[in-house]
Amino acid sequence: MIGKLYVVGTPIGNLEDFSPRAERTLSEVDFIAAEDTRVTIKLLNRFGISTPMISYHKYNARERGEEICSRIMNGENAAIVTDAGMPCISDPGEWLIQKCAECGIEVCAVPGPTALATAVAISGLPTGRFTFEGFLSVNKGSRREHLLSLVNEQRTMIFYEAPHKLPNTLKDMYDVLGDRKISIVRELTKIHEQVIRTTLKDAAENLTDGSVKGELVLVIEGAAVPEKVEDTIEDAIELAKQRIANGMSASAAAKEAAGITGFKKGDIYKKLIEDQ
Repeated sequence: MIGKLYVVGTPIGNLEDFSPRAERTLSEVDFIAAEDTRVTIKLLNRFGISTPMISYHKYNARERGEEICSRIMNGENAAIVTDAGMPCISDPGEWLIQKCAECGIEVCAVPGPTALATAVAISGLPTGRFTFEGFLSVNKGSRREHLLSLVNEQRTMIFYEAPHKLPNTLKDMYDVLGDRKISIVRELTKIHEQVIRTTLKDAAENLTDGSVKGELVLVIEGAAVPEKVEDTIEDAIELAKQRIANGMSASAAAKEAAGITGFKKGDIYKKLIEDQ
C-alpha cells in the first residue's frame, strides 16, 4: 500500500501556535523531511517527538525528493516541514508536491501559521485582494524587472525579505513604485514583533541603516485605481455607429450604447438619424 505525504505547518515564532493535529501527525509518520534538521529538532524536542528526520532543502531537492517519493511508494508515511510556517510556499517543497502528484501519492495538508497571511492581516492595508510575490532577487537587474512588472498592480503586494537585503530593496521599491504606504512586519509572533507603518519614501530614506532586524514581511499598497473618464454623448454615438457597422440596427445599437454609457437611448438614436 502506498503511503501519504503530510504537509505540516509549524510555528512562525511562538511555539504555542503548534497545533495538536500537527503534533500528532509528526509523532505518527515514519519520517520527517525537514528544511533544516537543526531547527526542527528544537521543535520536536519541545513536544517530545522522536520521529527520525532527513534533510530536504533547495540544494538537494530533486535527489532527496526522489528518495522521499520512493519510500512513500513503498508504504511509508512522511511529513514535510519548513523552518517556520507552511511548507511549499516560496520553498523547495513545491517541487516535492509536484513529484507526488506525478507518482499518484496522496498529499494531505495539516495547516498552520503562515507569515504572509498573518502579516497582511495586521498591516493596516487593504486585505480584500492581495498578491504574494515571495522573495525578490538579489540581482539588481532581476529585482527591478520584477518590480517594474508590478507598477500597475492595484492589489496589496506582499514580499518576504531578509534584513541584510532590505536597504537595497527599499531603495528600488521607492524608485520603481513611487511613494506608497508600506507596512514592514518583523519578528511575527515573537517577543519583538513589530509593525512599522510608513511610506516607501520615508522607509528608503530612514530605514536603510541596518537597524531593522529579524524575519521580515513587506506589505505594500497597490497602485491607485485610475479615475474613470466620463463618456460624452459623442462617445455614445460613436459606439452605436460601430455597432451599426457590424450589422446591428440603429435602434438596437442605440440601446446597447445607452446601457454602456448611461446616456438615454432616445438621445443617441435621434443623433444617429440626424447624422445619416
